[in-house]
Amino acid sequence: MTATAFLKRSLAASFLLALSTAALAGDKVAVGGPAPDFRLMDQSGDWHTLEDYRGKWVALYFYPKADTPGCTTEACNFRDNIFAFREMGAEIVGVSLDDVEDQKAFAEKYSLPFTLLADTEGEVAESYGVLRNYGVMKLASRESFLIDPEGRIAKHYAKVDPDTHSEEVMADLKTLMTDGPAGGR
Repeated sequence: MTATAFLKRSLAASFLLALSTAALAGDKVAVGGPAPDFRLMDQSGDWHTLEDYRGKWVALYFYPKADTPGCTTEACNFRDNIFAFREMGAEIVGVSLDDVEDQKAFAEKYSLPFTLLADTEGEVAESYGVLRNYGVMKLASRESFLIDPEGRIAKHYAKVDPDTHSEEVMADLKTLMTDGPAGGR
């Protein structure tokens, strides 16, 4: 086998492996499928699992870094709409790779009345397909998931605008609660 043929086969195998890995990651977070479970500490040092939210709608939003401009805007908009979400029986849960102390400082600084989870190892972000490795650091990409009361993913937001995301989630939640999961796909 020539070096060129070997290189072509290696590249083809790498490409197929990348495609299959991407497909497997996509399967983990498919709309209609089960939401990946988690067990993480919040800003107060209390443990949370997905099972804790069974029977409720959950807006699980991932953000890159506490107390940065876009993340602050997004969190404050969820804060400002918290009563509307609670009236609908929905929980807001934020997740980043920040530690418990950083989550606590962020929540206190902006009076955030919802759970912020510390995914310091990035395992939950990875299970939802939102972990990004930038060489010198890893971050969760700004993506969100609406999880239904049975623990299934009802909606995935791959593109999030921090200025309007809270209102978008609220509108979709109203639709999903009225029309069922098919209304949000």
